Amino acid sequence: MKYIPLLEILVAMMMIFIKVARLRRIGIKANVLGTADKSGYVLLPVVLFFVYAALSLFLNLPFPDIARKVFWKSDVLYWVACSICSICLLLLWFTLISFGHSFRMGIDKQTKDKLITTGAFTYSRNPVFTIFMLFFLGIFLAYPNPVSVLLLLLSMILIHRQILREESFLKKHYKKEYEVYCSRVRRYF
Repeated sequence: MKYIPLLEILVAMMMIFIKVARLRRIGIKANVLGTADKSGYVLLPVVLFFVYAALSLFLNLPFPDIARKVFWKSDVLYWVACSICSICLLLLWFTLISFGHSFRMGIDKQTKDKLITTGAFTYSRNPVFTIFMLFFLGIFLAYPNPVSVLLLLLSMILIHRQILREESFLKKHYKKEYEVYCSRVRRYF
């Protein structure tokens, strides 16, 4: 029972990998991480560190004792966290459908697609990033320890940084169309 949010984040990652694989099958290169800028990989070590830290808590792998310090224990907050993560999975599914064939991991300077402004993008200019910020909040509430608070803070900073990079690209790429879209739709939910 204590593994539910971790399983949900694995499901979210699988959803993304399946989307990338399905696009690759029809000839679309959806994983363009690091092609425009190698700094797009910065979040990966943070997530891998967290996965190892989480596994160390449950499988007694070597890890500093401070990571095992729990700020509070609350069954209510744990189930709130599970609910947040479950809602994030549904929102991610809706967002991946909204992307259609335009989904990319990273900034794709080579492909000229149309600007997506429908589906999940009518509520947020960055729904996937917003969903993952909420996901990491859920993870923190489920496992309130120094590692999860570090993951939450680092992910917020790195995701916001990536949003700013992508918005800069989109302003140059779509010009006035993107400006009009920005005036109608918020960056986050």
